[in-house]
Amino acid sequence: MSATEQALASGDAVPLSLRGPAPTRVVAGYGFWLFLLSDIIIFAALFAAYAVLSGETAGGPTAADLFDKRHVLIETACLLASSVTCGFGSLAVQSGDRNSTYFWMAITFILGVTFLSLEVSEFSHMLELGAGPTRSAFLSAFFTLVGTHGLHVTMGLCWLIVMLLQVATLGFQPMVSRRFFCFGLFWHALDIVWVGVFTIVYLGAHL
Repeated sequence: MSATEQALASGDAVPLSLRGPAPTRVVAGYGFWLFLLSDIIIFAALFAAYAVLSGETAGGPTAADLFDKRHVLIETACLLASSVTCGFGSLAVQSGDRNSTYFWMAITFILGVTFLSLEVSEFSHMLELGAGPTRSAFLSAFFTLVGTHGLHVTMGLCWLIVMLLQVATLGFQPMVSRRFFCFGLFWHALDIVWVGVFTIVYLGAHL
């Protein structure tokens, strides 16, 4: 008879090391952290590529010529503020307050859309100047890095819409709460990545 069977037969408590799998929330959170780590690796590679290619302008415009500090500062403020409102929304989910959840997550969505609109306008302005991703290696690296982040923000906003619809139809079931928890991790991770973009790409261009 195994140690586990003996413990069960004798009525003794099963040691922690011999118990079953962790709670679903813990397993889901751990799995999503692994996903975020894989995403961070992708962004690390893109940051490295940009660092290597940032000076390869092929005689075209440089970062200092193209980037508008005021425009980027507004972008950054919108995204960082959305992280704060997302945090309040997550607290509302934990307390089961539907109205507060809608309120804070709606503000998060609006700030995210504003951020994307500013980013698209920046890209459009650069394309009008002939500074597209095919102009130089520097611009290829820039559009790939910033565009990948923007794609993640777009996916996050779509995810948020789905989650709000689930709250409306399913309420605050454990499954919905877990998904909101994962969404919060995803959104805050995007803010951390953007701090890196802001520091390395935009501030670095004017140093």
